[in-house]
Amino acid sequence: MTEKEMNTGDPAPDFSLPDHTGTMHTAASYRGSWYILYFYPKDNTTACTAEALAFSAVYEELAELEIPVIGVSPDTMESHRKFIEKHDLMITLLADVNHEVIGAYGAWKRKKMYGKEYMGVERSTFLIDPNGIIREIWRNVKVKGHVEAVTSRLRELKAVIP
Repeated sequence: MTEKEMNTGDPAPDFSLPDHTGTMHTAASYRGSWYILYFYPKDNTTACTAEALAFSAVYEELAELEIPVIGVSPDTMESHRKFIEKHDLMITLLADVNHEVIGAYGAWKRKKMYGKEYMGVERSTFLIDPNGIIREIWRNVKVKGHVEAVTSRLRELKAVIP
């Protein structure tokens, strides 16, 4: 799989992935509204749990603005179900076990840990407008303060791009 780099102003790649119940979600189903699409490495790990909890904490505020938050990882639907139940998550999690969508967004990267190279998910967030255009990208995300940065930028962009 190639490592592709998306840029602001690019059309968001199409996707069709199942959530924890098996319901399919597509990029087309989110057209007409802003949405936050974020990629994370693994359910129930420290940073991934903190990020999911932070996005869940602003769920009500974003729901009032009709802005869904969608997390994508290579975990299975069953893993997502357990993750959601264990932490009472409010956000939508999609299973991309074949890394197709993760790769399409350029979040499937060569990584290195303890001197070993491997392919894995680069924690990334994309802010997508109602026309399906990527308006902001955060790469190699550090969780602390990230959700606040995303929601702040979303408010700024919504003021100029309804």
